Amino acid sequence: MVYDLIVIGGGPAGYLGAERAGQAGLNTLLIEKRALGGVCLNEGCIPSKTLLYSAKMYDNARYSEKYGVVSENVKFNHDKVIERKNKVVRTLVAGIKAQLKKSNVTILEGTGEIAGRSSEGYEVRINNESFIGKRLLIATGSMPILPSIPGVKEGMEKGFVLTNREILDIKEVPGSLVIVGGGVIGLEMASYFNSAGSKVTIIEMLDHIAGNNEREISDILMKTYEKKGIVFKLSSKVVEVKEGMVLYEYNRERASVEADKILMSIGRKPVVDGYGLERIGVEIENGRIKVDERGRTNVPGVYAAGDVNGYSMLAHTAYREAEVCINNILGKKDVMRYNAIPYVIYTNPEVAGVGETEETARQKGIEVEVSKISMRYSGRYLAENEGGDGICKILIDKKYRRLVGLHMIGNYSSEIIYGTAAMIEMEMRVDDIKEIVFPHPTVSEIIREGIFYL
Repeated sequence: MVYDLIVIGGGPAGYLGAERAGQAGLNTLLIEKRALGGVCLNEGCIPSKTLLYSAKMYDNARYSEKYGVVSENVKFNHDKVIERKNKVVRTLVAGIKAQLKKSNVTILEGTGEIAGRSSEGYEVRINNESFIGKRLLIATGSMPILPSIPGVKEGMEKGFVLTNREILDIKEVPGSLVIVGGGVIGLEMASYFNSAGSKVTIIEMLDHIAGNNEREISDILMKTYEKKGIVFKLSSKVVEVKEGMVLYEYNRERASVEADKILMSIGRKPVVDGYGLERIGVEIENGRIKVDERGRTNVPGVYAAGDVNGYSMLAHTAYREAEVCINNILGKKDVMRYNAIPYVIYTNPEVAGVGETEETARQKGIEVEVSKISMRYSGRYLAENEGGDGICKILIDKKYRRLVGLHMIGNYSSEIIYGTAAMIEMEMRVDDIKEIVFPHPTVSEIIREGIFYL
């Protein structure tokens, strides 16, 4: 059968792209080899947020006395948390399936492998059947990077070394958990298992956590976590893992830390092998599919969106990239812009930001003015965060008086940051933002407060 579009991969880029294409009237086939929703829904964003919410509720109950609420005999049931997580995932997967069906998208389970190109289009084989797509959208996502550290492979086989996939279904809360990598996934899992009762240690090669995020905010997050008992080993390199132990080097000296379980969380890489991309000559650059600003590969009619293009491994970026691809397939000129992609770390407290940091602005030669304000200037924040020490940093391009970056640490940050992304996308200036009315009392008011400091 000939389809207008064949989508390979059913994660955020794949299922949303298929849905948009189906809604626009394209005869669309979506192929997914594991589960609709991809890593985001089944092994990433949604499962981890479900776990983190349970941990937050547990912490709120345990430490409620400072708010005048006395809780006694508060218990944490990890089995119930996992059970609820699975229910949330099942509900959302079913919702995606229903939405795709409503959009007239055909769904097939299996690995879609490109066999070649004919006069009708691109041939894709699934389970010994062949299908033709006039166009292709490659959305095969990414996979965890597993370093060639001695013991990692054996640890995976024995079950004491885990990736983000296995740890979300772990049966028991480990007494001690060592997380290799202090990025977003590592920090979120540290937050959950610390609340659940594990002794958590994070080993990070850099001299700071949270990757390229605003350094000052990363430092506040680390200090907050240290107060909760999480141990950080920065500027440290893991050299070997053994059952019950991780060996690492710090300052050229070898040390070790006990670990019932070890989470490898040092990053992800695009999945480009095993789909026959080479048979039609799709260009791979540095392990990712090379695309232009419209999501087009070097092969006519073949697009790529999501983690597989390596630009920004975030589900919300993937959504937008898929929309850009479909719009261009439909003949509507649309381009991808990456300057206003927000990020969130769903720790407790939350971290969120968008645009330039002081460091990236300096690297790009953008002279910025910075407004740094305590979150305690927000009445809502103060009312709900006893002892909270969050901050909000606002970066303004000095030359044009335009907002170019904003980064904050404090709960509700994840729900606020999109507004700032819109301000950057619309190239709003300080005087424009001053005229916006923010609801009172909300944590978002901190942005207005900070703007008036400029």
